[in-house]
Amino acid sequence: MWQRLLALAALAALAAGALLHTAGEPRAGSAVWAASTASILVPLVGSVVRSLIHRDVGVDAIALVAIASALALGQYLAGAVVALMLAGGNALEEYATRRAGRELTRLLERMPHIAHLRRNGLIEEIPVEEVRAGDIVVVRAGEVAPVDGAVVSDHAVIDESALTGEPLPVVRARGGDVRSGSANAGDPFDLRAARPAAESAYAGIVRLVRQAETERAPFVRLADRYAAGFLPLALAVAGGAWAASGNSTRFLAVMVVATPCPLILAAPIAFIAGVSRAARRGVIVKSGGVIERLGEARSVLLDKTGTLTLGLPGIERVVVFDGLDPDELLRLAASVDQLSAHVLAEALVHDAEARGIALVAPDQVEEGRGQGVEGVVEGRRIAVGSSAWLHARGYTGAEAAARGLDGGRHAGMARILVGVDGELAGAVVMGDHVRADAHSLVDDLHAAGIRHVAMATGDRAPVANAVGAALGVDRVYAEQSPEDKLEIVRSLRADPALRPVVMVGDGVNDAPALALADVGIAMGAAGGTVSSDTADAVVVLDRVDRVLDALQIGRRSLRIARQSVLAGLGLSVVAMAAAAAGLLAPVFGALLQEVIDVAVIANALRALR
Repeated sequence: MWQRLLALAALAALAAGALLHTAGEPRAGSAVWAASTASILVPLVGSVVRSLIHRDVGVDAIALVAIASALALGQYLAGAVVALMLAGGNALEEYATRRAGRELTRLLERMPHIAHLRRNGLIEEIPVEEVRAGDIVVVRAGEVAPVDGAVVSDHAVIDESALTGEPLPVVRARGGDVRSGSANAGDPFDLRAARPAAESAYAGIVRLVRQAETERAPFVRLADRYAAGFLPLALAVAGGAWAASGNSTRFLAVMVVATPCPLILAAPIAFIAGVSRAARRGVIVKSGGVIERLGEARSVLLDKTGTLTLGLPGIERVVVFDGLDPDELLRLAASVDQLSAHVLAEALVHDAEARGIALVAPDQVEEGRGQGVEGVVEGRRIAVGSSAWLHARGYTGAEAAARGLDGGRHAGMARILVGVDGELAGAVVMGDHVRADAHSLVDDLHAAGIRHVAMATGDRAPVANAVGAALGVDRVYAEQSPEDKLEIVRSLRADPALRPVVMVGDGVNDAPALALADVGIAMGAAGGTVSSDTADAVVVLDRVDRVLDALQIGRRSLRIARQSVLAGLGLSVVAMAAAAAGLLAPVFGALLQEVIDVAVIANALRALR
C-alpha cells in the first residue's frame, strides 16, 4: 500500500513543480522536485544496501546512481522524473507480488480446537491441547480426529484421503489405529488417545510445511538478472563520457537514460497481465513472480487422488455370479443402499442413477454400521456389503467369492458383494476414476516444453501404476507419505535439468511438497484447504487441464517480458550513446526514457491477450 502512496506522491510533486514553474516560481518548483526526489532516495538507499548485503545487484542500484547524481548536480526535474518511474515500478511490483496468504491459518483451523472426552459417563468439551495419552475421545460423524489413537468402539469408518491420498474409506476394527487429520465417515466412535495433539501426525505435517517454506531458495527476478550486467555497462559509458568531455552533466544524462525502466516496468506488467489472464482461465495465481517461474518450469509432479482422479469412488465393474443381468443386480443393490449413509453406498446409488437405472424404495431395512445393509426389494431379500456381513446374514459363497476378487485387476479397489434371497448373486467393484480432462494432460505438458512429468501418491502401487500407465507419466511414486513427497520434490530441484519444479496436489498430505516446490498448484475447487494456503496458485475450477493453461500463460508472459526488456534495453543503449556524445540533456533524456517506457509497456500488455 505504501508503495502506491509513494508513487502517487511522486506524480503529484512532479505536477506541482511544473505548475509552479509555469506560474513564474522556478525556485519553489525546483524545491518541490528536489523534495520529491529526496523522498524516493531515502528508502531506495535502504533497499540497495539490503540487496548488497545479500550480494544481489538489482535494478534499484542503477536508479540510485541516477537519482543521487541528479540531486548532486541540481538537475531536479530529471531526478523527479526518474523518481516517479521508480516509485511507479515498485508500486506495480508490490501489487504483482502481494500474496493471497502463505500462512498456515487454514491448515491450523482444519484441526479441531476442541475435543470431546468421555469421563465418568459424561462427555466433556475441552481444548484439544489438554488431551493426554489414554483419554477416551469421542469423534462425532463428519469430524476430524484431533489426536492419534486406537478405536475403542466396535469399529470406525475412516476417510484418510486428506492424509494418504487413498480415496476409499477404510473400516478400522476395535484396536485399529486412527491418525489425527483423518475424518470420521461413519457413525460416532470412541478413540483412545495414543499421544498429545502436539505430537500427532497432523501436527507433524504442519511442521513439515513450515520447514519446507523456509527451505525453498529465494527467487531471483528476471529484472535483477538483467540489471546485474547492465549496471557495469551504464557506469562505464557514463564515466567514460564524463572523463572524455570533462562535463559531469553527461554522466547524469547517460545514467538517466540508462535507468532500467524496461526492467522496472515492462517485466512486472507482463507478469501482472499473466496473472489476470490466468484468473480468466480459473487459476488464481498469487504473484507475478509465480507466473515467471511457471514460464521457466521444466518438471511437473502430480498427485493422483483428487488431482488426476476424481477422488470419489465410482463403479468400475459389475460382476455377476448366477446369470442375473448386471443392470438388474445394480438396481437391486442400489435400491437397498438408498437408506444407507455409508460413503460407498451413496456413491453406488449416484452411479446407478447416472446410468438411468430406476430405483425403488426398499422395505424392512437393517444396517450393520460400516459393514453392510439388508432389505426387501419387490419381495426379494437383498444384502449389500462385505463378505463377513453377507456370511453372517446366511448368504452362502460370500467368503469364497471375495477371495476370488482379491488382487489382479481389482487390486486396490473396493469390492461390494450383493446377495439375493440367501445366495451370493454378484459383486460391484468400485474405484477412483481418472478425470476426463486428464487423459491428454501428460502429452500436452510434454508438448509445452515440460521435460519430466511424474505422479506421486499415497495410494497403493497396483492402483498408482495402473493410473500412471494409462496417463503416460514418466515415473510413478506410490505409497508415498508427506515426508516422501517432500523428498521427491527436493531431489527434482537438485537436478539443474529438471528445475524449476511444479507440484500439483489437493490434500493435506501434499502441503509440504507444495510449499517446497518452485511453484505449488492446488486443486481448490472443493473449497479452502491446507493445499490452497501453501500453494502459489489455486485452480478454482474442477479441471486439472487448467494446470496446462497456467504453464502456457507463464511461458507466453515470460517470452513477452523478455522481448520488452531486451527491446527497451536496446533502445536505452542507443540513447546512452547519444547522451555520452552530448546530444541529450538529462531532462530530455528522462523524457526520451518515458517514450521508451510507453513502447515497452504497450508490448508487455500483449500478455493480456
